[in-house]
Amino acid sequence: MSALKSIVLACCSLGLFGVAHAQQSVSVTRADGAQTPLMVYEPVHTNGCPPLALISPGAGGDQNGLKYLGGALSADGWRAIVIGHRESGIGPLKQDIRQTRSIHGGVQELVDDANAYRARFMDIDVARSWAQSRCRAPFTALLGHSMGARTVQMEAGARNNLDLHADGGFDAYVALSPAGPDQVFPPQAERGIRAPMLMITGTRDSGLDGDYRWRTLAFDALPASGCNRLAIVDGATHMNFAGIGFARKTREAVAPLVTGWLDGLRAGRCAIAPSLAGVDVTTK
Repeated sequence: MSALKSIVLACCSLGLFGVAHAQQSVSVTRADGAQTPLMVYEPVHTNGCPPLALISPGAGGDQNGLKYLGGALSADGWRAIVIGHRESGIGPLKQDIRQTRSIHGGVQELVDDANAYRARFMDIDVARSWAQSRCRAPFTALLGHSMGARTVQMEAGARNNLDLHADGGFDAYVALSPAGPDQVFPPQAERGIRAPMLMITGTRDSGLDGDYRWRTLAFDALPASGCNRLAIVDGATHMNFAGIGFARKTREAVAPLVTGWLDGLRAGRCAIAPSLAGVDVTTK
């Protein structure tokens, strides 16, 4: 990576400038006629059709979130699109919280909802179709945080207890705060995944079914492909990966971990993970 690109990526991950990338709000019609909102980050530099990165936010999130990740990918030459999943956005989450009378119960209700994932799959399909209609991307990646990571795991081919089957077909997958075994994913759910996957969690990234070590069980289940990778960011919380809270250290770690790994795959190799303070990386 050139010195200039490193500076651009660092500035994006720090949020030092918000206009380095062209940002466009788009609404597209999915298969069932519903509208899917997208936030499109066009690449800062490109030579031909850029690679495509679709980003799926967590429960309660929308297309306006994960700006640091969209900006970092844009600076690295990607067309990055953050997808708004209306059936699992803030409105449905608040409704589930009211019905269960607890935040934990409301989140659990939403992340166990098969129909919410079916809607997410349609959102992903229409976002990919919209981008590919502009030009055929030479490489495609699907990224997600929290419920978005669960969506990524399903799209990649993880077995699940909801009898859900996504189209998949991406060249690579990135799961921020992946889910371990629970009501949705049986033990070893990821053992059949063949596409390369990067999983990132933090030592304070607790979930509904355990602490960060529960999340690492999803990585343990992946086959040894030579480029599957797990990164653990010391001190990073669940919401830090969404860019919320005191998230600077997390953003500074996630941006180079993701772009470096994806750039290596695009070049046909498994890139060496960057050496980052407080980040433990395992590749298998």
